[in-house]
Formats: sequence, structure tokens, C-alpha cells
Amino acid sequence: MPISESMVQDIVQEVMAKMQIADAPTGKHGVFKEMNDAIEAAKKAELIVKKMSMDQREKIITCIRKKIKENAEVMARMGVDETGMGNVGDKILKHHLVADKTPGTEDITTTAWSGDRGLTLIEMGPFGVIGAITPCTNPSETVLCNTIGMLAGGNTVVFNPHPAAIKTSIFAINLVNEASLEAGGPDNIAVTVEKPTLETSNIMMKHKDIPLIAATGGPGVVTAVLSSGKRGIGAGAGNPPAVVDETADIRKAAQDIVNGCTFDNNLPCIAEKEVVAVSSVVDELMHYMLTENDCYLASKEEQDKLTEVVLAGGKLNRKCVGRDAKTLLSMIGVNAPANTRCIIFEGPKEHPLITTELMMPILGIVRARDFDDAVEQAVWLEHGNRHSAHIHSKNIDNITKYAKAIDTAILVKNGPSYSALGFGGEGYCTFTIASRTGEGLTSASTFTKRRRCVMSDSLCIR
Repeated sequence: MPISESMVQDIVQEVMAKMQIADAPTGKHGVFKEMNDAIEAAKKAELIVKKMSMDQREKIITCIRKKIKENAEVMARMGVDETGMGNVGDKILKHHLVADKTPGTEDITTTAWSGDRGLTLIEMGPFGVIGAITPCTNPSETVLCNTIGMLAGGNTVVFNPHPAAIKTSIFAINLVNEASLEAGGPDNIAVTVEKPTLETSNIMMKHKDIPLIAATGGPGVVTAVLSSGKRGIGAGAGNPPAVVDETADIRKAAQDIVNGCTFDNNLPCIAEKEVVAVSSVVDELMHYMLTENDCYLASKEEQDKLTEVVLAGGKLNRKCVGRDAKTLLSMIGVNAPANTRCIIFEGPKEHPLITTELMMPILGIVRARDFDDAVEQAVWLEHGNRHSAHIHSKNIDNITKYAKAIDTAILVKNGPSYSALGFGGEGYCTFTIASRTGEGLTSASTFTKRRRCVMSDSLCIR
């Protein structure tokens, strides 16, 4: 069989990829001592990636998906052990979700116009080397999801992970590079440093070879990225309210809200953080939460104690983030039943456990006079983050009114919050939801730039 030019390119790329293994002095693929060295390695890899065909990129992504599934439990346990947040079972599900539903090269499309004056194409091209800041709440999930999307777009990526989840993040970065090498691609398609700090983040954000920065984290991180002078994709905070009106299936609403609120101990930024329900259904809603969904009703005294612990000195206690309900109750001296999933209570919207994004299975329920009042309170509680919101209603007009008022990147109707990520719902998965900069749920196409190619008065054969 004759050797084609594409076969030669494949062989050359495989040889070059294997030669790059020595670039990582730590013994883990893609991990460096210095940020500048990491960026240089990612740039070398990017020079190879940008010459690869879409099929070659997809082969690497297919191998990444396979490795994610094989190592889902390992990464889930690492994440819980290292950060103390979340639970292993739900993290395993999240890794499988990343593997199955993160878009690859199929998300890279071309738009064309043809007519009397010729042919015009709009194509999605890579930025080059992308800088990414990732959180400790979903460390490996975000690294893996970002890498698949960014590589599909023809980029490589430099990560500055949260220091509290560096071991888990490094494992994921090593995994994607091993997958690339196995599929004939280059090493260092994703890189990081052994010890990420604010300084390494600043080096990354200011580096001349990084034109785009994607930040997944709190408001401070996103603000820093948007102040860098570079193109920024900012996935910031949220405080998603769930509204329940009198037309809802209250029993199902209770189940969906608790399931969403407790998934991975409330770590996902899309998770229900508080409920606003019309007065006529509050008692029934809480009844089903308590009798059928393993919730614990906190007394006024217990609410005060929880506030002192989880908002110590008026600031979020990081030691409480991502902890399960039973553990949180034990911190205030309550020995709750072993099956306790969620702590609930009724309170005003100004209650600190309601107005603050806790990322814990603590769910405050606010009583509203009517639907209009519920919408007004929910909008106030969302704090203008424009991130995520939820509603349980069978009234189309109410759903429409709420959707327009809340104006979030995600709105889930009559389901648990995680259905927004494709888990029990339609659509693709992402762990970088750019509400602040407007991209919404990011995917491979988000990490590309649009290029117009015009052929004047030719190539139209109509």
C-alpha cells in the first residue's frame, strides 16, 4: 500500500511527541517546576496540534474519554481525600458525565454563504495556548472537561489549579497527556506547575504566548482575569434560587430540589442554594422533604449555631464547604440520623444562611405572598450573578415571567439542577459556565476564534 502524505505526517508527529517526554522533569507528563517552562512546553505542543487533522484530534479525545472512565473512581477518591469536599459516589458520576457528554471536534463547525459573487466561509480557528484557572470544588472534572474542549478547538492549555487540589489536578493532567501519546499525539497538550500560586497565575496571565484565559472559580479570580488585558472567559459564582408555585407537582419538586441540592454535597455552582415558594405550598413542600427525602429541620437555635460555624466571623468557613449534612450537624453538637441528606429551615431572604452561597447541603426556604413576590425575592437572592436558577411550575406564563426576570445562563424547569449538565437531561456537559462574560455553558467552539475566508466571484456552481 502506498504511503500517503497524511500517513507521513502521522508518523512524524508520533516521533516528535515521544521526543517531548523528556521536557517534563518531574516524571509526570505536563508537570513543571516553573510556569515559564510549562508555557514553553505547551507552545511546542501547540505547534504540532495546530497541524493535526480533526480526525487526529478526535483520536486523542477518544483516548482521553476511555482513560477518564477507567480512572473515574481513582480521581473521585483523590478529590475527596485531598480537599475533604464532596462524596465519592457523585464524583464518579461526574467523571463519567465528562467522558460521555463533553463535546469534541463535532462542536467545531463551518458556516458558508454562496451566491452570484462567490463563496464565503466562517471557520472556527484555535487561539493557540490557553491559560486556565481551575477550582478545588471540581478539580479533575474541570481540568478534563476544559482539555477536551480546548484540544478539540486546536489549542493546548496551561493550568493554574487551585493549590488545595493540586494532586488531583496533576493526576488529570498526566492522564490527558498519556492519552495523547497513546493516540500518536504530542506530550504537554495540558501542562501545569508542581506548586501553583498567585505568582504563577500572574505569570500565566501576563505571558505573551497566552492570548486567552478561562477562569473557573470565585468572583475574585474572575475579576483578576478580566483585568489582565487579555481575552477572558469568566465562570464565576452563583446563588441559584429554586422557585415553587402553587401549580407545581409538590411531591416531585421536593424530591428534585433535595436531589439537586445534595449532589456532591452541593459543590456544583448550579446546585439549588435556596428555595422561594408561594405561601400556600410551603408546608406541603417541607412535609415531603422531611418525610420522604431524609431532610433535617433545624430549629432557630440550631440555625444560629450553624451560622456561627459555617460563617465564622462573617466569612465562609472553608472547612465546612462540601461537607455532608450529618457532619455539619455534628459540628454544632447534633447527632442526626445516619441517612440525613439535607438541613432545611424556613427563614427570611436576608437570613445569612440563605443569602450566602454556602456550597453545603443547607437549604433555606423563603415564603412568598404570591408568584410575583416569589420572583422578586428570587431575583434579589441570585445577586445579579446571572448564573443559574430553577423553577417548579406547570404554568407556562409563570415560567416565562421568571425566565425573563432572572435572566440566568441556566434555567432548569421541573427537574433537579444537575439535569442542566446533561445528567438526567438533554444537552452537553461542562464544568465551566461563563455567566459573567456571557458565553454560558462553554464547549469546544467557545475556545475558538471566528475567521472569514472569502472567494470573490468564484466557486459558486449554482
